[in-house]
Amino acid sequence: MRLGRIAMGTLYLAAGIAHFVATRTYEAIMPDYLTAHHALVLISGVAEFAGGLGILLPYPKLNRAAAWGIILLLIAVSPANLWMLQHPERYANIPLWVLWARLPLQLVLIAWAWAYTRVPAAQRVGNQG
Repeated sequence: MRLGRIAMGTLYLAAGIAHFVATRTYEAIMPDYLTAHHALVLISGVAEFAGGLGILLPYPKLNRAAAWGIILLLIAVSPANLWMLQHPERYANIPLWVLWARLPLQLVLIAWAWAYTRVPAAQRVGNQG
């Protein structure tokens, strides 16, 4: 599980940084019905970075809280994936299969984060093992 935590933490740290380096790219995938695209991209970047850091630090309670935060973030950004799929003409440089693949990938990422929300059996109250 430790390697998985390192991989996940690194992924979200990098994704968070990318929101600040390639802000316009993220703004371009925001649904039209949302306002304040720039602010939302920056907020989601901070959230991803914080989630990655929270997963990496050696504090189990923080790891679990960060995993829950990542799950909520993945749910919150799902409309952008749906928006891109509904408007593929706006993203002609992205193959349609990639737009489709993003939807199940969200579920895989949520399941991966979910694995870190649980208290290990050895740490549960009342465990006699």
